[in-house]
Amino acid sequence: MKKEITIVVVTYQTNRKILFKCLKSINKNIKVLIIENSKKFENEQLFKKKFKNLKIICSGSNLGYGNGNNLGLSKVKTRYALILNPDAYCSKNFFKNLEINLNKIKDFHLLGCTYSNKNKTFPAGFFNNHENKKFEKIVNSKKLPRIVKVDWIRGFSIVLNMKKFKKRTVFDKNYFLYLEEIDLCKSIQQKLGNVYFANNLKVQHLGFKGSVGASKIDKRNSENLRNWHYMWSSFYFYKKNYGYFYALNKMFGKFTRSFLKLIIYSIFFQRDKKEKYLFRFLGLLSSMIGLKSNYRVKKFY
Repeated sequence: MKKEITIVVVTYQTNRKILFKCLKSINKNIKVLIIENSKKFENEQLFKKKFKNLKIICSGSNLGYGNGNNLGLSKVKTRYALILNPDAYCSKNFFKNLEINLNKIKDFHLLGCTYSNKNKTFPAGFFNNHENKKFEKIVNSKKLPRIVKVDWIRGFSIVLNMKKFKKRTVFDKNYFLYLEEIDLCKSIQQKLGNVYFANNLKVQHLGFKGSVGASKIDKRNSENLRNWHYMWSSFYFYKKNYGYFYALNKMFGKFTRSFLKLIIYSIFFQRDKKEKYLFRFLGLLSSMIGLKSNYRVKKFY
């Protein structure tokens, strides 16, 4: 199995210690491809000296999650690929369990992983609300089978069966950040493909720690970027998969609340909260009028 899989890690000026810990959690006999979303990967020789299984490609610009992974997946020649976020660490038995799972399920597009640490979000689920609530109850009861067929999985760690993706542009190019993997799952469901969730593939995920700077300005810029793109991607996802008026109905409440809170926090000079709802409002407005997801900050995303 070790020769049949390539791991793709998309970075953007990622904290050296965080990335080092990520790479250290990977089996040293498995190929690792880093896509650095800038013109230069810092400490390249240091990393290559430490990790002999590592190859690094610089994209030249900030492509985001989906397009960065598209570039990485276009270079994969193995049967399987594992997308792993740079702030995600594989558990001790991850690759042993992965081999067991791949021997058990053959006909699949995606295989999702679970969190080894506490996390507010569920690692997998269903698009139907009734099915999703039933699934959440099973997860909370800790009676979940080892492998479950689901509708969607989270993007921090995904196994791809590359035979199912003849076109290596796997993710929708229009996204920059948020919901790329959910959109991919939706398209696979529409093609009657199979998405699975493995309860024994445990990954510790820090969540947006890989590409956030240490200064207050960096953190503020990163937070503004996330707020903008979360709202843009949410409307785009609904519009693409359910139609414009469905998306408008689904997101109009958030649109009006963002605008009202922007006004209120501006009046009371609460800068941080004002910025939060300003960028949410602008991201959603941009998506509603059909503008591209082009908002960026110069240093961090």
